[in-house]
Amino acid sequence: MGSSSEILTGREPAAPGLTRLMRAAVELATRAPSVHNTQPWRWRIEDDRVELHADRNRQLTQTDPDGRDLMISCGCALHHLDVAVAGMGLGTTIERFPDPENRDHLATVRIRSDRPDRAESALFSAIGRRRTDRRPYGPGTVAPASITALVARAHRRGAGLHPVVHADARARLDAVLADAADAQRHQPGYVAELLTWTRRYAGSHDGVPPASIPNRPPYQRDAWNRFPPGRLATPLRHLSDDGMLVAVTTEDDGGLARLVAGEATSAILLAATRAGLASAPLSQALELPQTRDRLARNALHIPDHPQMVVRIGHPPDDTELPETPRRPLSAVLMAPR
Repeated sequence: MGSSSEILTGREPAAPGLTRLMRAAVELATRAPSVHNTQPWRWRIEDDRVELHADRNRQLTQTDPDGRDLMISCGCALHHLDVAVAGMGLGTTIERFPDPENRDHLATVRIRSDRPDRAESALFSAIGRRRTDRRPYGPGTVAPASITALVARAHRRGAGLHPVVHADARARLDAVLADAADAQRHQPGYVAELLTWTRRYAGSHDGVPPASIPNRPPYQRDAWNRFPPGRLATPLRHLSDDGMLVAVTTEDDGGLARLVAGEATSAILLAATRAGLASAPLSQALELPQTRDRLARNALHIPDHPQMVVRIGHPPDDTELPETPRRPLSAVLMAPR
């Protein structure tokens, strides 16, 4: 592939090995978390680059009318791709929103044969191990060094991370989460959409299956799990949750900021997995303008825009959580130009 500093450019056909690598990297990128596991992305592989496009056919019309969740989900996939390529020993150059005439063309990732970003390649092994753990978390606080490392990960992708560590701030944030849950339950069409994506047909390659949703006693209520009871067992000794919450924020609130917030969310989730921590992204409080504003002003006391809340803690046991289904590569690839 040339010297170690050469950038793979030109219109000559890519070497077969590079094409296989890019396909493998995209397949790993599709392991990224997305709202209700909708996987709202499409990819195009060219000679020296990979394009990421939004799939508007998979936007949740009731849950996500403004496309915020979709954009953050695609940002998670973009970061997963960056990590995948770095883990395979190559570098990347990312151009976000490269086409002013096509805002659904979210990013172009050019593959370079120089040294990969070591900080990103360190997360490579976490891609296959990361799961969204919706169970109550086990006892014990997250170490301050781990929190500091997660803050640094978010900053590397251009976002802020605000740990909610004080009891009064956590109470205010829990209240916002609970109010968002109540408001959405009364929103026409929301519950039907939720059930559509948590009760998928047999053999579906998307959605959140019951095996990934906790089955808790009916008296157990929480503000951080919007899904109906599933089949994932929760140890009775962990019916209370000892996890902590962190908020991903950006200075702006446009499409680019949301994409970057998704990249930061992916970095946080993969870094938490690498550290042996359980994690789960929580978007519900950000899906309503009124609770999003309360989250910034009353719970976090920040001028920035909150984009995602992430729950982090110690796993309640050593159970290996099942993988959630993924669409085959053939379903998400676009034809080359």
